Amino acid sequence: MRTTDPFRACVHRGTRQIGGTCIELSCAGYRILLDLGLPLDAGDTPPATLLPQVEGLSTSGGSLLALILSHGHADHWGLVPYAGLSVPVVMGAAARRILNAAAAFVPGATPVGEAAGGLVLVDGHPLQIGPFRITPFLMDHSGYDAYALLVEAGGRRLFYSGDLRAHGRKAALFERLVARPPRPVHAMLMEGSSLGRLRPGQRFPHEVEIEAAFVEALRADGFVGLCASAQNIDRVVSLYRACLRTGRTLLLDAYAMEVLRATGNPAMPAPGRPGLAIYVPEYQRRHLKRTGRFDIVDRYRRPHRVYREHMAGFVRRAAMLFRPAMVHDIDRVPDAWRDARMIWSQWDGYLASPSSLRFRGQLAVRGGACAGAYLRPPAGLSLMQLPC
Repeated sequence: MRTTDPFRACVHRGTRQIGGTCIELSCAGYRILLDLGLPLDAGDTPPATLLPQVEGLSTSGGSLLALILSHGHADHWGLVPYAGLSVPVVMGAAARRILNAAAAFVPGATPVGEAAGGLVLVDGHPLQIGPFRITPFLMDHSGYDAYALLVEAGGRRLFYSGDLRAHGRKAALFERLVARPPRPVHAMLMEGSSLGRLRPGQRFPHEVEIEAAFVEALRADGFVGLCASAQNIDRVVSLYRACLRTGRTLLLDAYAMEVLRATGNPAMPAPGRPGLAIYVPEYQRRHLKRTGRFDIVDRYRRPHRVYREHMAGFVRRAAMLFRPAMVHDIDRVPDAWRDARMIWSQWDGYLASPSSLRFRGQLAVRGGACAGAYLRPPAGLSLMQLPC
């Protein structure tokens, strides 16, 4: 490759909206893509119609060498199942395992196969794909196994931040990047979805502070539900640690357990750990039976699994990673909604969705304490929404 070959970047989506990121890089007649996300505002739009006009997605294109996924959030990978790609899809090994574990619970989802040639993102280990040299930087993010990417080609260097933050349990990774950034960098593409979300003088609380806030929220008796993504590993760990500190039992469903298992990290909450029990909600049990995934159900049998008929004795001292579909399970536990609280810990934009409005209506008729707490963070946090 000649160093005079131009290295070009085309941002197909992501500059004027949150999510749906897709960046095409070209050099010496070859191309790679960085991310292929589903826009957060896609609504009911058929996903296949949202594919950017990139040769090699819906048509064959021999110059497209690979798709590199920075991490496993749908706004960065969600259009992959609709693209018909014949090129390698490269990402972190744990991120791939998590996506494939989640696919068992998402109707119509397609597992992401291993990349040809064993290509995988590993912190600090460069990959050579055609004229592109790609160096991953492991980052702190609510999506596990997330990377920023340094891409070198044609004698130029582009840095793509992916999604990053500096207030999670791996905040030291961000500080490492700031202290020892790659040099030189001729162009930088940076995620900016949090820009403007804070007023002057505000900051996002650190995950340790969120854990402390959870502790305060869990001290009083009454069932507590946390509306958070099962793939937000830091948040699940914070809730688990808060349960241990307050003598509560954390109830995790099969989906959350499969995601934790897919990390490959032995320090994660797992069956047999103190203060942890597994509850498979009715909708999930039916789905796994319908899809023949008895292997998942078999992994979470007694003594670690709790059945609904046994929940009445301890539900007021339990906390659950919660989804709207679980409301009817709790309905069947006597007195479960008395003094219950529900904590929201996702992007606040989701609160306006039809499903969230229905959920809020369900909470409103089941008890004022639960409905009122739905929009309030745990004590000690100044933000309505806990940060991702």
